[in-house]
Amino acid sequence: MSWVSFTALFFATWWVVLFAVLPFSVKTQDDDHDVTLGTVSSAPRGPHMLRAVIRTTIATAVLMGIFYGLTRGLGLSLDEVPHIIPEAAQAPSQ
Repeated sequence: MSWVSFTALFFATWWVVLFAVLPFSVKTQDDDHDVTLGTVSSAPRGPHMLRAVIRTTIATAVLMGIFYGLTRGLGLSLDEVPHIIPEAAQAPSQ
């Protein structure tokens, strides 16, 4: 895999992980019992995006490190999945 493909995969994975990490440790206005007029009580209290970006980058780096280790170190690829899981290789019988 070239570095361009790896970088593209990193950023695509980063966005998916961002949406998975975003709700963690968010303090809502309802938690503080101080709801700003005109907002819903479940709106976040204060900025939390920097923490989410840092957590996302760390989690993505770990995932991509595992992916890199599996592809470079063990020589596995997505073409190996049917051989790892034999049931996936069999066509459904009709």
